[in-house]
Amino acid sequence: MTGRELTVLPLDGATGSWDDFVARAEGGNFAQLAGWRDVLSQVLGADCLYWVATDPHGEWQGVLPLARVKSRLFGHYLVSLPFLNYGGPLGSPGGRRRLVAEAVAEARRGKADLLELRTRYDAALGLPVSTRKLTVLRALPESPDELWNDFPSKLRSQIRKPMKDGLEPRFGPDQREAFYEVFARTMRDLGTPVLPRGWFERIAVTFPELIVFGVVYYHNEPLAAGCGFVWSGEFEMTWAGARRDRGAANMLLYWSFMEEMIRRRIGVFNFGRCTPGGGTHRFKQQWGGRDVPLPWCQDAPGGRGATPSPDDPALSWGPRLWRWLPVPIANRLGPRLARLLP
Repeated sequence: MTGRELTVLPLDGATGSWDDFVARAEGGNFAQLAGWRDVLSQVLGADCLYWVATDPHGEWQGVLPLARVKSRLFGHYLVSLPFLNYGGPLGSPGGRRRLVAEAVAEARRGKADLLELRTRYDAALGLPVSTRKLTVLRALPESPDELWNDFPSKLRSQIRKPMKDGLEPRFGPDQREAFYEVFARTMRDLGTPVLPRGWFERIAVTFPELIVFGVVYYHNEPLAAGCGFVWSGEFEMTWAGARRDRGAANMLLYWSFMEEMIRRRIGVFNFGRCTPGGGTHRFKQQWGGRDVPLPWCQDAPGGRGATPSPDDPALSWGPRLWRWLPVPIANRLGPRLARLLP
């Protein structure tokens, strides 16, 4: 069926049908679930455009979650989806093409600086593809012992050190507050505004069966923390942080998450997005995974080639200034600025 025969409609209250479609669709991902619409709009104030492509019989042929993030400071963006690594259209080839055409038209009508569809797989959408991000995937064996024995001796010694020092991992929903304490400090150290505490509170309520919080402690002091999602046999470490003065804690954090996922019979550990060749990329590579490009599709009516980034020379003053802020002040100001970023 050609895209011309399809109609694009906004999602009404049929969120269950939407999620069923995402779960069935090839390439469907937790980031495309309907619950993110309320999280983005109610926590960050984003204008969400969740579209369904239907055929003349009313059958769904595709879905596309989009969010508009607009500010005088950073610009005007249509992204699928902000703060997440994945998005883009799902469904039949005709359904995807029709939704992309509608998204391009919306971006040009609204004079957006950039439309970015954060597709995980090359879906031949007819748009330029950015190669500025990739992820690292590591297959998990059936037992932690197998994984441990596959690591080089240097990596094993880096994990043993925090174990010998008495550091301890803990998992569960009750680790959310400790996670945020570590994560907020890490974001300040990186010079990046932190997401609101309410973001994590809301997603914990919206996706309780999917989200996993884990924290590494020295006695009762949280030193490293991570948060991510389980979906279709894979776990993605979506957000993580660690005290810079206790680097070994980060090694135990990732090892403990892999152990936890093996216990849950999850087959793939996804380290989350990073910039090729950067320090974060090298950290992820040492665990023995493979690089997987993220073919994010773009249309740039306003001439922007990427969403705002600390790596942008024009914005480099911001991270330098932010790192000097006391943590309490950064935590108060950060969520206000984060609402303006895509």
